[in-house]
Amino acid sequence: MSAEKKLLLIDGHSMAYRAFFALPAENFTTALGQHTNAIYGFATMIISLIKEEKPTHVAVAFDVSRKTFRSEIFPEYKANRASTPDEFRSQMSYLHELIDSCGIKHFQLEGYEADDLI
Repeated sequence: MSAEKKLLLIDGHSMAYRAFFALPAENFTTALGQHTNAIYGFATMIISLIKEEKPTHVAVAFDVSRKTFRSEIFPEYKANRASTPDEFRSQMSYLHELIDSCGIKHFQLEGYEADDLI
């Protein structure tokens, strides 16, 4: 008898963005000035989710850029949103490294948001 499989799909961009704004950047900065609030918050949330949900498989999807098929069809789509803060953007490569080191698969596709991939 095989064990039941459970897949946990995460909108990584959304989760990291939530963490970024939930934790004050000035409290999560390295000696070299690199902000780590999104990384720390994301790691805390994903560990909690994995402990709670006990998935057999985990995958994380990320946004690539603001330009998506939706903005091609409807130019006003998210047109009034502020640009992504550099302090957030600078953490993304480290976040991907963290996910890789945990053996978690992650995906992104130009022209699509993470929730489209999910």
